[in-house]
Parts: sequence; C-alpha cells; structure tokens
Amino acid sequence: MISESLRPANKPPDNKRDLWPRNRMVGADYLYYILLIVALGAFGYYLYTYKGMALLYLPSLLGGTLITLVMSVLSAICAIIFGLMGAIGSLSRFRLLRWLSLIYVEVIRGTPLLVQLFLWYFGVRIVLSNAGFDPYTLVFNGMTVLQSNSLVPTDFNSYFYGVLGLSFNYGAYLTEVFRAGILSVEAGQTEAALSLGMDSRQTMRHIILPQAIRVTIPPLTNNFITLIQDSAFLSVLAIFELEYVTTGLALPQVDPNNKMFVFILGALLYLAMCYPLSLIARTLERRLAAAR
Repeated sequence: MISESLRPANKPPDNKRDLWPRNRMVGADYLYYILLIVALGAFGYYLYTYKGMALLYLPSLLGGTLITLVMSVLSAICAIIFGLMGAIGSLSRFRLLRWLSLIYVEVIRGTPLLVQLFLWYFGVRIVLSNAGFDPYTLVFNGMTVLQSNSLVPTDFNSYFYGVLGLSFNYGAYLTEVFRAGILSVEAGQTEAALSLGMDSRQTMRHIILPQAIRVTIPPLTNNFITLIQDSAFLSVLAIFELEYVTTGLALPQVDPNNKMFVFILGALLYLAMCYPLSLIARTLERRLAAAR
C-alpha cells in the first residue's frame, strides 16, 4: 500500500487557464462591435458621397414605396380571406371541398408567382373582359357618381389583377398556416362547445378561430414580410411600385457606380419596410412562447 505521504497533493486550479476561453469570447465580441462600427461608418460615408443623387431620386422612390405598401396591405387582406376559405375547405366534411382546397394549394405552391401573374393579367383579364367585366369601367363609373373619377388611374386593371394574383398565391400558403392553427386547438374544446348546444358554424366562429388566429399571428407576420418582397414581381405588369421605380431610375445611369447606388437606395427602402415587421414577428413569437 502506498503511503499517504507519497501521494501527490492536489494542485490548485489554474485560474488563468480557466479564464482564457471567456477572455477570448469577450475579445471576439469587442472585435465584432469594432468591425460593425467601422462598416456602418464606411457605409454612411458612402451614402454621404451620393447625397445629391439621393435627394434627387428619393421623392420618386418614396412614391413607389407608398404604392408598394398599399398593394401589399390589400394583397395581405385578400390573401387572409383566400387562406381562411382554403383552410375551412380542407377541413370540411365534404370531399369535393377538400379536393378543391388540395388542388388550389398544390397547384399554386407548385408554380412560380411570376407565371401566375402573367396568367392573371394576360389570361383571366382577357377572358373576363370578353365576358363584359372591366374593373376600370366599374370603378370609374362608381367614382364618377362621387365626382372623383380623376383619382382612378388609367392602368387600374394592372393594379387590380396584380393584387388578385399576389393574394391568390399567398392565400395558398396561408391555407396551410390556418389549417395548422385550427388543428392545434384541442378537440375537447370542440366537443364541449357542441355539448353546450352550439352548431359547427358557431363553434368555428366563437371557439376555434379566435384561438387559431392567435397561434398563427407569428407565421402570418413572416408571410407578410415575404409578400412585401415579392410585390417586386408586380413590376412586370407596369405597376409603379418600388422595384419598377428603382429599375426605371437605375438603368438609364451610364456610370455603374451611380446605377449601383440607386439599387442600394431601393434595397434600403425595402429594408425599412420589412425590418420593423421582423421585430414585431419576433416579439409575438416570444410572447406566444411565454403564454404557453
């Protein structure tokens, strides 16, 4: 047996070695913030060097931004309607409605948005026009009664079918979002509502949908952010939204640096629209997780 006196004594911990990983992480954090400040300063100086061009083109770009926001809000409202209809149809007890909802979701999600916009404008518009339906004429006559027909743009049909195409596309994605939200509500609550004398419509309206919408708010916000970005596709229909205006101002530029600056300015306006919504989505997700 080894004597107690021959056993090695316990060495004191090496505090310097233990603190080394932590010090390294703190140093990396400081380096990150230093590089971030330098990058922001360099980018601010870059914008300052083109302040004349920025002041010249910013009013036009802000006008395109306003149209982008209006088109996005209208498309989001219509998309929510399409999504709710598709979700209710997919959960219906009637097989025909379930099949129609399934075809709607799979076809729309399986084809590009750009192709769908062309089909709406060059296909559905022409068919409805031959059938006697012209959105511009209807709105123009309605605004004439109010003595405000000058507010109706001559290319109103482009805006009308652009909103329909964009909302119909996102309605397919929201169908799955709403369907998942409805299925997240416990079946026991539906049974309790039916036992209290509510019919299926009242149960859906007063019990299921309020809880489902609360669950779907974060993904709904994320989809709205993507919808704002995808509204750039409306430029192919000659709609004067932000992308259309940005491209129209950038392409005539002879100097590649000036052309790049106009595109960067347009991208910053998209960021200014989408980043606040991203912060709202994160806040809602945290609150929803805490509520659970």
